[in-house]
Amino acid sequence: MTLADQFAAVAKAAFIAGATSELKKVARKAGKKTVSTTVDVAKAGGRSVKRKASEYSKRYGRAFKKVADKYKKKDGSWKANGFKNAQKAAHKLAKKGSTKKGQVRKTARRAFER
Repeated sequence: MTLADQFAAVAKAAFIAGATSELKKVARKAGKKTVSTTVDVAKAGGRSVKRKASEYSKRYGRAFKKVADKYKKKDGSWKANGFKNAQKAAHKLAKKGSTKKGQVRKTARRAFER
């Protein structure tokens, strides 16, 4: 096990436990280059999922990505009230939903039965 691998293991444990003093001791030995790469690795691996995303949440996320470009400027920043309007449009689109393959809208079915 190299010094960098050893440092990565200690750094990850330190981040989890919140013990920064141990991390600083090892950082002095290893050097700045190893510290910066290890911190990036530790940050990337520390995220955990708290709960399963709801179906509506997933639909809203996809709708927001579709709609967002309409409310942004050419440079990528939001227009005036752009984020607010994009959220509103995305919620409307997500709420609307759509018919799945093989489904028929109730109104269309009722009209056909008459």
